Formats: sequence, C-alpha cells, structure tokens
Amino acid sequence: MTGFRKASWVAMIVSLILPELAAAVELTGAWASDAENCKKVFVRRGRASQIDFTEFPGVYGGGFIIERDRLRGKFVKCTIKSRKEDGQSLNLIAGCATDIMLSNVQFVLQVVDDDNIARVFPGVEGMVVKYHRCRL
Repeated sequence: MTGFRKASWVAMIVSLILPELAAAVELTGAWASDAENCKKVFVRRGRASQIDFTEFPGVYGGGFIIERDRLRGKFVKCTIKSRKEDGQSLNLIAGCATDIMLSNVQFVLQVVDDDNIARVFPGVEGMVVKYHRCRL
C-alpha cells in the first residue's frame, strides 16, 4: 500500500472516531447542589491542591466529585462500571462502598449545559436533583 493510501485510510478512520469522542459528555470535576455554596462544600488540599470535601458539606447541600472512572461523595467511593450516553442523558452504573456496605447504584444524569446537570431517579416520579459544576 502506498504512503498516500495509508494516509487516506488513517484520515478516514480518525474522522469517524473523533466526532464520537467530541460528543462524549465531560463530567470531570466537583458538583454541588447549589452554585453559591461551592466553597462551603469543596476545598483544595495538599501539595497537589486536590479537590476534597469541607468538614460539613451536607449542611450546604452536599455534592460529589467525578474523576475519570470514579465518583465520590463525603462518605462514599464509587467506581463507574458502565456508562451509556443517549443524547444529553447519561446512565451510569457504579459499584459504591461506604465503611459498612457495598452496593451497585444507578445514576441517571440529564445534561443541562456544560456546568449544570440534573440527577433523575428512575421509578420516583418527579424527583430531580440539580447540580452545578464548581470552579475552584
């Protein structure tokens, strides 16, 4: 195969893959239930200035942190097992652990915009919790 043909094949494959990657929902970051309380829910700690929770985040509505394939709250750590996107909706299945229990949890998230999502609870009509991405 000539160099031109190889380059053409590579260009074609890349053009098919990149739109899928660009369309992926990016949720990495700290999410609080109230944008006004971001600094009361999250804090940067350590030499690496990592995002962590304040001492009492639940008092201010709480939140969660998403990093790669992990999702964590103040007292729970989850590993994302599966992720399915359908337009602006994202269905996550995560294996979660607390100090006393392990369980699988379903997270159904509706993307409002880059900095706002809503968690929908399947089977509980009308229950929606909104979250805002915190910029710390």
